[in-house]
Amino acid sequence: MRLTTFWRWWTAGTTSHLGSAVGGVALPLTALTVLDASAFEMGLITAAGYLAYLLISLPAGVVVQRMPLRGMQVALDLIRALAIASVPLAWWFDALTVAQLVVVALVVSFANVLFDVANQTFLPEIVPAAQLQSRNSLNSGTHAATQLGGPSLGGLAVQLLGAVPTLFVDAVSYLVSAVLLRTLPARRVQRPAERPPMATMIREGWHFVLRHPIIGPAMWDATATNFVNGAMLALFPLYLVRELHASPLLFGLLLAADGLGTLIGAALTTRFTDRVGTARGLIIAAFVGVAGALVIPLGTGTTGYLAFAVGNLVFAGSTVVLSVTTRTYRMLASPPELLSRVIATVKFVSWGAIPLGGLLAGVLAGPLGARTTLLIFGAFTVLSPIIYLSTPIRRMRDLPLDSAPTPARAPV
Repeated sequence: MRLTTFWRWWTAGTTSHLGSAVGGVALPLTALTVLDASAFEMGLITAAGYLAYLLISLPAGVVVQRMPLRGMQVALDLIRALAIASVPLAWWFDALTVAQLVVVALVVSFANVLFDVANQTFLPEIVPAAQLQSRNSLNSGTHAATQLGGPSLGGLAVQLLGAVPTLFVDAVSYLVSAVLLRTLPARRVQRPAERPPMATMIREGWHFVLRHPIIGPAMWDATATNFVNGAMLALFPLYLVRELHASPLLFGLLLAADGLGTLIGAALTTRFTDRVGTARGLIIAAFVGVAGALVIPLGTGTTGYLAFAVGNLVFAGSTVVLSVTTRTYRMLASPPELLSRVIATVKFVSWGAIPLGGLLAGVLAGPLGARTTLLIFGAFTVLSPIIYLSTPIRRMRDLPLDSAPTPARAPV
């Protein structure tokens, strides 16, 4: 029963991730090739795709705690499918605009926030604590495989069908996910006699994260990394299409390097952290990520393509080691009644940096160009190892599970 539930949950996520990876190629190419979007407009679309993490991440943790998981996730899948499908429909009626792409990205981002918090909260309910690291690695590896195959498929589909029709693949993937999630057991939502105000519940999760000697620094590291990721999401289409002159198929193949790096990182994370320790592994991965980010925008022509692929692979691989290790630690170190709020707090701060990075990158890329802007953001990644080296983590081999603040000390 436990395995059956997990694998249905896993299949639903894999299907929607694959569709999203295809859509991740089709949507920016729609903006660039169909609507001739500017650098600022590309940054705006990227920012809209993650703005909800700034706006609703904190209350999302409380909403997820109070709502039935299955029904909410199915509804969110249907909302995302309708939003994505509206793009080709508008295009066929010759009514598609950059403004609509921004609105679609915004709607999908709101649904993504609630869905992701619910998904991570659900996993510890169906997986024993001893298996969380391996299941998180499997999920990251699966996501990497979809990121590896999805952009390649997306680039091929865009080459054959065009950017806009390819978006239907993404819409259908959400429908398939909704059907699979509908088969999962519903979680009974307990109705307490007294329900604390939402602000109080949000504050409890917020204070727990900020006071925690491991989860807190890990959140700030993720924030710095995601700020750079936001810039990369906005700049990669501009850099590859307009400065390196990559075709849609090559564009998809080069973006797939991110998936390959994530796949390698996910496959090696547990073995790597077992050998060097989870705390040391975070510091090593952070330094490796700096090197990868600085290689991405080097060279021109074939050299430029190779540097982009290698740098993207290395940066993605290091990022997934950081992500899997800290995500697993949060699930093990957080009290069960606080988990959804801890996840939401971390997402609010760290993922909220993505739209800020995307917007700033769009502003800078206009006068400076995509390559120079990528170099600037690559240099910014040096904050990642600095954060870990400035905390007690630098003296540890493994992250301790007894470092959480006690309830008696936690502020209300």
